[in-house]
Amino acid sequence: MAPSANAFRSTFRLDVKLIEVPVNVTDDYGRPVRNLPPGAFRVFEDDVEQKITAFSNTDAPISAGLVFDTSGSMRNRLLQSRTAVDQFFVGSTEGDEYFLVRFADSPELVVPFTRSTDDVLRHLSDLQAHGWTALIDAVYRSIGEMRRAANSRRVLLVLSDGADNNSRYSEGELVSRLREADVRVFAIGLFERPRLLERLAEESGGGVIWVHKMAELPEAMEKLSLQIRNEYVLGYFSSAPNDGRYHKVRVEMQPSGGARVHASWRRGYTEP
Repeated sequence: MAPSANAFRSTFRLDVKLIEVPVNVTDDYGRPVRNLPPGAFRVFEDDVEQKITAFSNTDAPISAGLVFDTSGSMRNRLLQSRTAVDQFFVGSTEGDEYFLVRFADSPELVVPFTRSTDDVLRHLSDLQAHGWTALIDAVYRSIGEMRRAANSRRVLLVLSDGADNNSRYSEGELVSRLREADVRVFAIGLFERPRLLERLAEESGGGVIWVHKMAELPEAMEKLSLQIRNEYVLGYFSSAPNDGRYHKVRVEMQPSGGARVHASWRRGYTEP
């Protein structure tokens, strides 16, 4: 069963609704683990185990927002960061679309949704580094842009070298907005390790990789690209009331006697 237009969209059937949970599974090296059966997963809503009634593992087109740091500290890192974005595009498939948001003192939508990677790269090559780091505002702005996405699989790819120091919104406001959106956050942190990126990835079921040397950036981008394009979708029927509450979701992996694996998933959904 293919993912719906909203991974946590409620599809009503009498008094129950179908909830679809995207899940990434990786090994100890951050590589996707493929070909797992439905029995490898258990899913819980508000600590109550749910019966998995739908299951898929397909590489459908993505709508991706590139959230690119151009603050002053990125001055000597822009060229390699642009090259990493070019590398990310190597894995593009038919139907993928992208937008580009740059941020320094404030976020700016540089390229709206397009299927032309050349268009994104051309504008990316013109960007210059200056100013402070409005990381929270940039992600907040990018979540809003996702309302124009054509594909059901929606991700933000954040590339930044520092913690936020110039945003108007708070971290709490950003997390609340993320919980209401069908967007997964993946990030590469250059040198710095802001807790914010970890929290956003954890909440949304994405991932984050820390790069300590610029020479490590190509490998990090390759790993994230593979993670973004390889996901399982677990579906179950929930009978939770339509009360506007936030419902926690937990996924557990069933022991299989094989190598250790790690799962990431969207941690919950808010009833409409």
